[in-house]
Amino acid sequence: MSATLEGKTGAAKPEGRMAALVGELRELEAKLRQGGGPKRIAKQHEDGKLTARERIGLLLDPRTRFQEVGLLVAHDRYEGQAPAAGVVTGFGTVAGREVVVIANDATVKAGSWWPETITKMLRAQEIAMRCRVPIIYLVDSAGVNLPYQGGVFPGQYGASRIFYYNSIMRRYLKVPQIAAVMGPCIAGGAYLPALSDVILMVEGTSFMGLGGPNLVKGATGQSTDSETLGGAYTHNAVSGVAHYRVRDDRACIDRIRDLVKGLPRDPHSLPLAEPAPSARPERDLYQLLPEDHRQPYEMREVLRCILDGGALDEFQADYAPEMICGHARIQGVPVGIIANSRGMLKDLNGGRPRFGGIVYAESAEKVAYFIETLNRHRTPILFLQDVSGFMVGVDAEHSGIIRAGAHFVEAMATATVPKLVLTLNHASGAGYYAMAGQGFDPDFIFTWPTGRMGVMEGDSAVTALFSTQLEELKKQKQQPDAELQAKIDAVRADYDRQLDAKYAAARGFVDAVICPEDTRAALALALRTALNNPGPHLGAFVLPPHLT
Repeated sequence: MSATLEGKTGAAKPEGRMAALVGELRELEAKLRQGGGPKRIAKQHEDGKLTARERIGLLLDPRTRFQEVGLLVAHDRYEGQAPAAGVVTGFGTVAGREVVVIANDATVKAGSWWPETITKMLRAQEIAMRCRVPIIYLVDSAGVNLPYQGGVFPGQYGASRIFYYNSIMRRYLKVPQIAAVMGPCIAGGAYLPALSDVILMVEGTSFMGLGGPNLVKGATGQSTDSETLGGAYTHNAVSGVAHYRVRDDRACIDRIRDLVKGLPRDPHSLPLAEPAPSARPERDLYQLLPEDHRQPYEMREVLRCILDGGALDEFQADYAPEMICGHARIQGVPVGIIANSRGMLKDLNGGRPRFGGIVYAESAEKVAYFIETLNRHRTPILFLQDVSGFMVGVDAEHSGIIRAGAHFVEAMATATVPKLVLTLNHASGAGYYAMAGQGFDPDFIFTWPTGRMGVMEGDSAVTALFSTQLEELKKQKQQPDAELQAKIDAVRADYDRQLDAKYAAARGFVDAVICPEDTRAALALALRTALNNPGPHLGAFVLPPHLT
């Protein structure tokens, strides 16, 4: 989809804060999708190979969405030399069923593994395990990026965990794993295809071995070439390690699609409906969110742009209205909605008005009860985050906010249905945790470019850090001098940088930054992917009952 909606829809080009952020995001994404750049892409083609993204494009069903996960990871590290950390990960549809794809980008340092490459690959494997969908590895990697081996090789979540997940999927979870060796696959990396169900190798371009010819020469004194040592013919006809030998990348992709077609599939039990359009076009989201993220807006109008027919069957609509709960559908899939309402909300019983985006004791109990109901009915949950935190103060503490908040968190954490998160604006404090923050293992976590994830805003940090000095100056009717003002400005700027959605995406705190016009498509694909597992969605994987 293009960066703007002009032309295709006949609508005017969106303007304002959201449009500016989307423009910056689209520009960065386009740059990152170039991988190592035109020269290295041309070299890949000269070597008779397609690029990682070209391979994925052929693999996916035509005109279907590929939701990339971790595109922005490490984009602001290594002086820009590790676009997408050298690996493309995400999920989409192949032969009519949802799959996860991991494809090494050989245009980036020959597809070698940076520390963040491991992070992305593990996240993709966890999606496959939690959702019980096939995973396809398109291998084209020179192995560990040696200058950074300390962040790749050791540790609980180092490269070895990839092979641990391989083994768990293969032996216990019965998650189909298809590995296509489409370039080099060296040293420990060779265990990734070896621990898969099916291995394909491409004639003339693929190599798989625990050591290459040079290492073999140094270690054993044997002289050999790559094809004899570990080429496609060798591993299909001599060693028997591989299962299919194909003539080129395109034939390899065709064979993978055939293999996916033949996989068994268990239908999910949720009552699906025919997809229906939203009540308002998604482009209206550009105008619905305010220019200043601190200003209020109408969350129910946002929902009308996202939900099928804009229809929300609201739960306890008149009680604790700062939290919106209800049943809805997104492209035909049933989903429970939990969203923060923003703005000042009147108390219908004559009490004090409430601040939207804040969780009170009553709203925490309301949401906890709703989550428990959704969990019993096996309905997926979508959290629409725009939360500033839990209420504080004497009244809040006397209302039992700590106990109510704990009930909210426990209900969310222990719900075994699929959980999806979309951050619209704020994701702050303990409210972020309660609304299924990353630490609670939601199946998928997305943000709009306007999302701001952190303990507090820059202005709040300035108050916390400089309030004593500022109060003293105020008493003396003085203004901060240049040195103090510079410190204040630096703190505010640093917080704004860390609160930026791109900063969160670069560190893997979200799976993807999505644009408003892509919201329904991204959420629907994520929901359909999650529904492949009718069992518990709790942690990266849950073993079948007979093995526990």
